[in-house]
Amino acid sequence: MKNLTISFTEPRVVELIGSPVEAPPPGKVQVELAVSTMSSGTERANLEGNKSLNINAAPGAPTFPRVLGYSSAGTVTAVGEGVTGIEAGQRVALSWSVYRRFLNIDCANVYPIPDSVSFEDAAYFHIATFPLAAIRKCRLELGESAIVMGMGILGLTAVKLLRLAGAAPVIAVDPNEEKRKKALSCGADFALDPFAPDFASKAKELTGCGAKVGIEVTGIGAGLDGILDCMARFGRVALLGCTRSSDFTIDYYRKVHGPGITLIGAHTRARPEVESHPGWWTQDDDMNALIKLTATGRLKLSEMIDERYSPMQAKEVFARLLESRSFPLVQFDWRLIGK
Repeated sequence: MKNLTISFTEPRVVELIGSPVEAPPPGKVQVELAVSTMSSGTERANLEGNKSLNINAAPGAPTFPRVLGYSSAGTVTAVGEGVTGIEAGQRVALSWSVYRRFLNIDCANVYPIPDSVSFEDAAYFHIATFPLAAIRKCRLELGESAIVMGMGILGLTAVKLLRLAGAAPVIAVDPNEEKRKKALSCGADFALDPFAPDFASKAKELTGCGAKVGIEVTGIGAGLDGILDCMARFGRVALLGCTRSSDFTIDYYRKVHGPGITLIGAHTRARPEVESHPGWWTQDDDMNALIKLTATGRLKLSEMIDERYSPMQAKEVFARLLESRSFPLVQFDWRLIGK
């Protein structure tokens, strides 16, 4: 049986690569993908060949080919030597996966899911751990106000999780009217345009004195500058968006130092590997929390997805990603191959 991989073979070029299906080596699990969720910001940066992709490496020309697709779900088809607790036939959610129909993945990134959790929801979990970790790091308390800057997939997910966590009100911010409408449907109490002349004053009016918690997801300096104008004294701001350019300035004295704002690095890799503690949870614990929230009916991430495609349409989908700055929430359904 031929395998199929969605590969970025060079900047701005997407190919569907066929290869043999290989047995899983020791410690690995083979999974046949059912659904993968696009992380549009990361995948656009990789496809464009952004020079600051790896948080742990110096900026430089990225290497190609590159294979993305880190949030997926599917069915275990085989297990390698030494793997315990995971069996062929199990339905699983995956962290740090790739766009490959049959993939061999470290067993540490495989999470069995109950029948009550759909593949569409499970394929969203890994991406959802990013804003979940940012919210935890801000130590949100029930009834505190929150503001989210940028309504891409991470921002919209943050809105949904903030509402679930008891933030009130939740304010969504984006210049795109359609995204603001989407945010309201995802649980935001208010949606504001950051370019409106009364933006910051309106945010402070809605929250009483400014937001206690801020989640910045645009990854640009202007986004951070704007959200700081909306914060309450002693507010906490998580930098969830990947700010890959350092070419901006902030009035730290008046916007951070004076009001006592806490800025928190919220890259998803900045988390404990072994033991969770208040505000700082491991990937395992966050994944299992999302599984439980979904299985009990309290969370339905898949309802946020706008469009679904066969992986055979990947070239067209990624071409659209490159041209659009208002990209929808998209999943690839691997079960559609050959249909």
